[in-house]
Amino acid sequence: MCSGTAALHTSLAAINVGAGDEVIVPSFSFIATANCVLYQGAKPVFADIDPLTYNVDPEQIKKKITKNTRAIIPVDYGGQPADIDSILEIAAKHDVYVIDDAAEAHGAIYKGKKAGSLGSLNCFSFYPNKNMTTAEGGMITTDNEELALKMRMIRSHGQDRRYHHVMLGYNYRMTDIQASLGLVQLKRLDWVVEKKVERANYYSKQISKMYGNKIKTPFSVPHSTHVYMFYAIRFQNKEIRDNAILNLEEKSVETRVAFPPIHLQPLYRNLYGYAEGYLPVTEEVSDTILCLPIYPHISREEQEYVLSALRDTFR
Repeated sequence: MCSGTAALHTSLAAINVGAGDEVIVPSFSFIATANCVLYQGAKPVFADIDPLTYNVDPEQIKKKITKNTRAIIPVDYGGQPADIDSILEIAAKHDVYVIDDAAEAHGAIYKGKKAGSLGSLNCFSFYPNKNMTTAEGGMITTDNEELALKMRMIRSHGQDRRYHHVMLGYNYRMTDIQASLGLVQLKRLDWVVEKKVERANYYSKQISKMYGNKIKTPFSVPHSTHVYMFYAIRFQNKEIRDNAILNLEEKSVETRVAFPPIHLQPLYRNLYGYAEGYLPVTEEVSDTILCLPIYPHISREEQEYVLSALRDTFR
């Protein structure tokens, strides 16, 4: 696919999501996760997240599911797979699809299986900030031959063969140049993951030593591997977090708040009237989270510089 967004949209189109349908999504994600539901004329229904993993909470999914639910889109936040077994169990009970948004989880493992092999459909993004890239691109994986054939047609103007269009489709193909880059990147993926895990562990060790419970380091569930597309820490409140952003910025350390809640974006406030308090865990996490620089080539010296700049927040 030409992007992760195109992958999500094509997946929803392939299972015929449309007007009157609902798709359960987390609000703690990049906005594409929800927007693709709107593309199909359906309604995204936002579920709250687990306060430890920041992935969608299966218990909250149970509360949101209705007879109109057509699919569930869990997001593997920051590189840690969602609780997919619990979500698949809910989906099977209600006969709905699970589209795993694995855009951030290249190389992650859940109970011995790779992220991107667990849902009915699974979507990756290869945007430059991911653990592997094609400059811009995406991918869908599935074990459903019928859906695979349909999605190949959707991504290429609805063609089943050249100039023979049997359905509405889009120009969602990946270019050959992007694919060539991806093949090389794929060979480096295990190395990238190894280096990022090592850097993340160093951050966590130093931050725990310096700050104790003043800063929460990323939680990793025992049965999964976290591949740290983001290294996300949490502060005790928004004021301290915002001060940390300013202190780090003054020392030329770029940080990121990933993500502001989707349901509080102007688009969704205007469409559905959402207000603060609708998803309390999502909103609290978003107000206190901060992603520090992490990449395979970050040096100990650079990490120590980030940690030094972080210390000023508590002086």
